[in-house]
Amino acid sequence: MRVLGVDPGLTRCGLGVVDSLPGRQVELVAVGVARSAVHDDVAHRLAQIGAEVELWLDRHVPDAVAVERVFAQHNLRTVMGTAQVSGVVMAAAARRGIPVALHTPSEVKAAVTGSGRADKPQVQQMVARILRLSEVPEPADAADALALGICHLWRAGGAVVAQGRGGNGAATPAQQAWARAEAAARRASS
Repeated sequence: MRVLGVDPGLTRCGLGVVDSLPGRQVELVAVGVARSAVHDDVAHRLAQIGAEVELWLDRHVPDAVAVERVFAQHNLRTVMGTAQVSGVVMAAAARRGIPVALHTPSEVKAAVTGSGRADKPQVQQMVARILRLSEVPEPADAADALALGICHLWRAGGAVVAQGRGGNGAATPAQQAWARAEAAARRASS
């Protein structure tokens, strides 16, 4: 399975693509950050981020998109921008028929480090270790996007959504084979 993890942000939107491998291993495919200029109007900034996300979706053809769930923050302006970018990402995935899953920051931390209270440096170090990288991905938004992708691959709910397209149980071996064939066909046609 291939997952595009997205750490939504209006100034920096982290993007990370990971593939699952046998034995609960994960492989880095691509990582980066979509940026927009703070002095531009919000509509233009959302269009910039959206265009970059569209490129990533077309280039990497993920089986699922994992987005950080927006949570209440003290800064209303920040949470609004994050929510708007999340909406742009979800709409782009929906237009392509790609399932989207939302994961809370504590879910991601717990999946990657074993603790829902881990700090950013711990998450970054574990992402580097899991992906067998010699350095921690920078900036933090990029590492967070990879952590979202890893979380989605490792959490049972994420696998069911991507394999069963919204089913309520584990995919059968036939469904799993079909999902792998469908993903390979989508990648071959891109």
